[in-house]
Amino acid sequence: MHCCKHTVLRRVCPSPAPRLFRFNHSEASGNNAQNLQTPPRTTHFGFRTVPEETKESLVKNVFDSVASSYDLMNDAMSLGVHRLWKDDFVSQLKPGSTGPTKCIDLAGGTGDIALRILDFARERYADRETSVDVVDINGEMLKEGHKRFKKTMYHNTPQIAFIEANAQELPESQFPSNAYDLYTIAFGIRNCTSVPDVLKEAYRVLKPGGTFACLEFSKVNNPLFNAVYDQYSFSIIPLLGTILAGDRESYQYLVESIRKFPSQPDFVAMIADAGFATGGNHEGKGGAWRDLWGGIAAIHTGVKV
Repeated sequence: MHCCKHTVLRRVCPSPAPRLFRFNHSEASGNNAQNLQTPPRTTHFGFRTVPEETKESLVKNVFDSVASSYDLMNDAMSLGVHRLWKDDFVSQLKPGSTGPTKCIDLAGGTGDIALRILDFARERYADRETSVDVVDINGEMLKEGHKRFKKTMYHNTPQIAFIEANAQELPESQFPSNAYDLYTIAFGIRNCTSVPDVLKEAYRVLKPGGTFACLEFSKVNNPLFNAVYDQYSFSIIPLLGTILAGDRESYQYLVESIRKFPSQPDFVAMIADAGFATGGNHEGKGGAWRDLWGGIAAIHTGVKV
């Protein structure tokens, strides 16, 4: 739908003759208060501070740029270990273990988590009814997912769907409340403008007892290891972006976005604030977090209660 710009014509009238009036201090103060503008809400885009309304388009530009080399990008950022982390992530969740699992995978455009979920359920439990709705705000990323699934047995089956939508405000007509058993998001939540809004939507669409699971780059807990990791991140990864994809800026943003993401305890607090149980009393489902490779990445889970 195209929006038309309307030109508003105003009549210019001669100014009336000036008149004398008494200055009302209280009225002036009230008018001044009304004229004060609320400062724009800001967020981070890497190390930059930007208005909230611009971050979405900035992130879109990054992922438009890296979509075709997304797996290569993750290989560069994790020395290829992200593939093992994703296998670990899905195996911990055991999709299909209690019967067909209705899953939603956010920021999952390329379909690599969805494919792991479906393969795990089929290979481990002979389950061909578990399904995944792959949701991403970026159409270019979803195109990569379509390409991936065209080569699989799941293509054109009810087990997989690709949907373009915003994780912060999932349309209720497409994503009703209390609909999913499992909500996953891998290496995506740090790119969202409002993490609390994403978590609230995750809570809404999950069934009671459903699991929220997030795999994300996190905070390294060993100072020496952290110094080495920082050197690699800020020196080598942008260079690899230039060499492998001809795109230094996007890779620089992705490194910076990792450093701006909350620490493991802070993210747990955000998950709990959204209503999820994050303690060990939901054994096998809940739990605060589990570090991978000393905190380079972490798996966070919560249960809707």
